[in-house]
Amino acid sequence: MTMDLMVEDLAAIDDQLSQRHIDLDPSGYFIIYLDREAKLIYAKHFTNVIDEHGLAVDPETGKVIPAKGKVQRTHTTVFSGRTAKELCVKIFEETQPCPVSFLDHAAYLGREFVRAEVALVTGQEYIQD
Repeated sequence: MTMDLMVEDLAAIDDQLSQRHIDLDPSGYFIIYLDREAKLIYAKHFTNVIDEHGLAVDPETGKVIPAKGKVQRTHTTVFSGRTAKELCVKIFEETQPCPVSFLDHAAYLGREFVRAEVALVTGQEYIQD
C-alpha cells in the first residue's frame, strides 16, 4: 500500500465518522483559531443551552445558534496556549468547573488542538472541523 493510498483511506474514515450524530455539550462550545504572530492557539468558549430538540440555543436570546455561518455572540472565556497539550491542561485540569461536560467533546477538542498546533508549526491553513 502506498503512502498516498493510506492517507486517502484515513481521510475517508474521518470523513465518514464526521457524519455521525453527536449530542451537543450543554456546557458550551469553542471557536478555535490561530494567532500566527503571537505563535498561539486560541479557544473562545461560548455558553449555550440545549433545547428539547437537541439544538444549541443562546441562553440570553433563546434563539437557536446556527452550526454554519457567522453569529455575533460574546464569549465567556478565551483560552490560549503554545501547544495542544498546554491548552488541554488549561481547559481540562486548571479550569473549575471544567467548561466541557461530555467526553466526546473533550476528545474532539484534543484532536482539533493538535490539528491547530500542526498548522501553526507548518504554516498550513487551519479551519476548525
